[in-house]
Amino acid sequence: MRAAIVAHDFGAVFSLARDLARISYSKIAAECDIKPERVGTLARGQGRITSFEKIATIADALRIPGHLLGLAPRDWEAATGPGNNAPTASARTSPTTRGGSETVLRREFFRATAGAGLVLGLPELTQIQTGRQIGRDVPDQLRQRTARLRRLDDVLGGGDTYRVYLGEYQATKTMLREGSYTEETGRGLLSVLSEQAQQAGWAAFDTGEHADATSLYEASHQAATQAGDTALAGNALAFLAYQKINTDRTVGIEIAVQSCGTAGPDAPPGVRALLYGRLAWAYAAAGGADETERALDAAETALSEDDGTPQPDWAAWDGNGLQIMAGRCWTELRRPIRAVPVLEGFLSRYDDTHARDKSLYLSWLADSYLTAGEIEQATATISRALELSAGVASVRPRQRLAPILHQLKAYKELPAVTDVLEKARA
Repeated sequence: MRAAIVAHDFGAVFSLARDLARISYSKIAAECDIKPERVGTLARGQGRITSFEKIATIADALRIPGHLLGLAPRDWEAATGPGNNAPTASARTSPTTRGGSETVLRREFFRATAGAGLVLGLPELTQIQTGRQIGRDVPDQLRQRTARLRRLDDVLGGGDTYRVYLGEYQATKTMLREGSYTEETGRGLLSVLSEQAQQAGWAAFDTGEHADATSLYEASHQAATQAGDTALAGNALAFLAYQKINTDRTVGIEIAVQSCGTAGPDAPPGVRALLYGRLAWAYAAAGGADETERALDAAETALSEDDGTPQPDWAAWDGNGLQIMAGRCWTELRRPIRAVPVLEGFLSRYDDTHARDKSLYLSWLADSYLTAGEIEQATATISRALELSAGVASVRPRQRLAPILHQLKAYKELPAVTDVLEKARA
């Protein structure tokens, strides 16, 4: 792991930090405790950073999360932990959240480094695979690699991550097809393949490639079934239900119910909570308030059974995830009195660096404000969502905001509404 880190080209990172995040070389030098001339030399492609301690210092200075570098969580991110989607107040004071423009620039920086293949701590597939004999530890190595790459979805949209995730999926397919391995290792590889297909499918869905998403979810379900991984098989069905609910609510509900049954009562609590949460969304989209509440209660019950046993990384769902899902469901059911407090409470502590997701959640809050007749609050919330979604490589925020903006046109005589409609056009 350390070899992968110290071989990294930090000169490229410094160059991108200057060009995209507008962090000057002198500032990089000061914050990273490197001589200014050394920064310039590295940026010209000469030399490497070989000190493990120096790499940690650079991670802190540029606010590169530890999980992207193969490091332990940094002090400034330790409060959230991998997979936690609700940073604490201390995390919210990081430089990435001190202004909308800086947030966007930081996001551009991460996008560029990801696109350039600068994800640290990830062994190359050629290093994982020795010839054509696949060792028994390879599935776990690939699973760890997949978990690290999943963090890119925290700050980037599917338009930026789809090809990265699809490449991982295709590489594992090749390994399964051409490699030699035991039956147990083969099942492990199939399980990883299913997880990678879901990751790529989600990115495809996020960028509007729905046919690709469906194909990948179906491939994920097939691989998970072959591997005997009922939790992943259930999650693949939940993804399919989430997509289907937009075109056929009855079928979407049927698939969502099937997903919970496939995972079964012995699935980890986080998995069951995640699947029941998605079932609640399917019921809410169909207008079933009682069914929605029962599904949300089932999700909460599942979470209460968590005894601290490690959950699958892809199912890192906690009370925060359930809270935002409940807010979304009550918004969909036109119950603003129940939705608004939940959404406001969650969003007050949700970090701006999760720009795509936060803009989506703000859209549900704006929707509930509008339902309640609170036009000024709806307008201000939409304005913030538009700012956060600027430059995000995802079609979903604008799709969510479009019908809300259309409703808002009925109040265009209000100056604030006129301003936000103009902002949306721009």
